[in-house]
Amino acid sequence: MTTEKRIGEWLQATFDQETQKAVLELKKDPQKLEDAFYTSLKFGTGGMRGIMGVGTNRINKYTLGKSTQGLSHFLKEKYPEEQIKVVIAYDCRHQSKSLAKVVADVFTANGFSCYLFSDLRPTPELSFAVRHLDAHCGIVLTASHNPPQYNGYKVYGKDGGQLVPPEDKAVIGEIEETTYEQIQFKGNDTLLNYIDETIDDAYHKLVLQEAQMDLEDRNSLHIVFTPIHGTSITAVPQVLKKAGYQNVHIVKEQETPDGGFPTVLSPNPEEPEALKMAVALGDQKNADLIIGTDPDADRLGIVVRDLENQWYHLNGNQIMIVLTEYLLSKKQAENQLSSNHFIASTIVSTPMIKALAEEYQIQFKNCLTGFKWIAKLIEDHPKLTFVGGGEESFGYLVGHQVRDKDAVSASLLACELATELKSQGKSVYCFLLECFQKYGVYYERLISLTKEGKSGSEEIQALMDRFRNHPPTHVEGISILTVEDYLSGSTKNLKNKQAQKIDLPKADVLIFNLDEGSRIALRPSGTEPKIKFYFSVQGEYQPEISWQQQKQQFDRKIDQFVNALLN
Repeated sequence: MTTEKRIGEWLQATFDQETQKAVLELKKDPQKLEDAFYTSLKFGTGGMRGIMGVGTNRINKYTLGKSTQGLSHFLKEKYPEEQIKVVIAYDCRHQSKSLAKVVADVFTANGFSCYLFSDLRPTPELSFAVRHLDAHCGIVLTASHNPPQYNGYKVYGKDGGQLVPPEDKAVIGEIEETTYEQIQFKGNDTLLNYIDETIDDAYHKLVLQEAQMDLEDRNSLHIVFTPIHGTSITAVPQVLKKAGYQNVHIVKEQETPDGGFPTVLSPNPEEPEALKMAVALGDQKNADLIIGTDPDADRLGIVVRDLENQWYHLNGNQIMIVLTEYLLSKKQAENQLSSNHFIASTIVSTPMIKALAEEYQIQFKNCLTGFKWIAKLIEDHPKLTFVGGGEESFGYLVGHQVRDKDAVSASLLACELATELKSQGKSVYCFLLECFQKYGVYYERLISLTKEGKSGSEEIQALMDRFRNHPPTHVEGISILTVEDYLSGSTKNLKNKQAQKIDLPKADVLIFNLDEGSRIALRPSGTEPKIKFYFSVQGEYQPEISWQQQKQQFDRKIDQFVNALLN
């Protein structure tokens, strides 16, 4: 269907007068009109996400209604003899609560039993609730850490993980075949059940079971916590209190949920700016540890004190390393590890994680970007036990009962680590350096280029095509040994020209492996209008100089790579 036909469709009686009026208003700005209708929102690595507003390329009650109706068709075909149960959660974003009710109404209109959280809740709690209630499907309304004008729609299967092939393609097919006229908006409230404290208690109990260690005194640790206006305010303080932490200082200005995120440029704990107020409170309270989560509480940022008592922001890879090393060391000490245990991460995350698995003689599994693939690994290997794992984008999961990254359990585990280290006269920063000494230094940096709208999408595709069809053979004089092309599903050796099959699903990702161990990956984001470049360098830890000096050396090397490829 052409853009003009899409626009004309939205001016028909199927759409309410308010929507038709908004479309007519958009006609005054042809650029905005085209961006709103030139395509339809697609499911990516994190479901469907986009700017709120009218149009097929926007989040609104019609695009969500169409997706929900198509999903309903899929569920009826998959479970023809069962009373289908669906769980719905939502975050703090504008319209999340009202859109969640729209989605619930479509489900109940289709005859499904629907369990809707009575108020905002973390995304990982939704994943838990799907399994806890033995539901067939879960939905969460969230746009994670995107800017305030965004919202989104994540779909979870019966296992509590986000949809992966072939089910995601089957759902997309049903959605594409569904017309707007078919959407059943008139809900049946007799099939609607509100859930809250009972699920909270069960979820908190699980988090404590997975992430709480056998420690004697937690009163010595002073923690600053910020939900950055998001949903973790409903879970993290409660879990920390149940674990025995009494000195938890919450950033008051960011405590109240607010989809406008008024105190930050972006509600993303990956960005130091988002934790600026938490750091200020950390100074005021002489805190040991700072934790901040994104709006739907699946990602967390951690800030710790360095050897000079200054604040040091751990990146996502470093968070994954210290939490995994701690988990594995505790389980090994209690003889709870075997060759049937495994940890997992993604192809664009630090290669260092594999070294931990080798050290503890457990299995390591690698997967595509997006935590849904880690969830699939857990589901596909029922005879193995998942210990923990994460990804460079500040996501981590402890244990296998939740099937998405979980900032609640990761926050508790970080506090347990910091508490135990403090009792030994150490810090998380010292622990990170010990990991570098033990495994070698792996140092990463992410560069994201934002390309908005239709023209931006075309620019991103052109960049990927250029690097795919004409890959560099050297970067700053260093030979590229192999090119991993996950779209073609093969790794090509540039020296002997031989190719090997990649045993993973196809994805638009390229990875260049350099002769001296460095690695450069690039991929379009599945949830934002961005193309991402992942740089990874490595070397021996140098105890004779400070980590800051070593970090500067690695930064200079990455700077050279960036200039060579992007300038």
